[in-house]
Amino acid sequence: MLDKLKREVFDGNLELVNQGLVIYTWGNVSGIDRERGLVVIKPSGVSYNNMKADDMVVIDLDGNIVEGNLRPSSDTPTHLALYKAFEEIGGVAHTHSEWATSWAQAGCDIPCYGTTHSDYFYGDIPCTRKLTSDEINDKYEYETGNVIIETLNEKGYRPLEMPGIIVFNHGPFTWGKTPKEAVHNSKVLEEISKLAFRTKKLNQFVSPIDRILLDKHYLRKHGEKAYYGQT
Repeated sequence: MLDKLKREVFDGNLELVNQGLVIYTWGNVSGIDRERGLVVIKPSGVSYNNMKADDMVVIDLDGNIVEGNLRPSSDTPTHLALYKAFEEIGGVAHTHSEWATSWAQAGCDIPCYGTTHSDYFYGDIPCTRKLTSDEINDKYEYETGNVIIETLNEKGYRPLEMPGIIVFNHGPFTWGKTPKEAVHNSKVLEEISKLAFRTKKLNQFVSPIDRILLDKHYLRKHGEKAYYGQT
């Protein structure tokens, strides 16, 4: 079942390792088949060295296992909340990559200082608020998804113009139209996090990028009037 999507999700998980975004079992990638309403996700706690495409777990949007002998990722409820909220996305990735996670632990948005950032993310990358005690003690992973959704809505961002976020005290989640795109955005987010830290370290009085330049770089790659790359 869903062999092609399983392979895409499996490849996406291995790419997290290849890009230096995860160590041990510190991450996960999922993908969704919208027509069938089924999600494929990495199994929980399984080493990347031993994992196979057939180990990917198929679940429905309520978290019920449809196919697979292993338990799905413990972050599954977060992924499902995002898929239910944002029909545009087809893949989700989560890591504890060191630069982005540093910003998350500091509880700071990642400011947009330059065109590298604005080529992919349409403004400052938000950090969520802290989860409350009740949210942590009740349905922690599900509430993690809800606080991501809440933050994007409060900031007025559409999910594909802000394809990632950092969760306070936790780390980054990214998404895209496919699992591959979600992983790509994880790598970009990590590099942007590093650049932002260094920029602020070099000049503590630095200002965010001018709006006109942000618009130019983002919109030349995204939207109806984009002209970057080949048709």
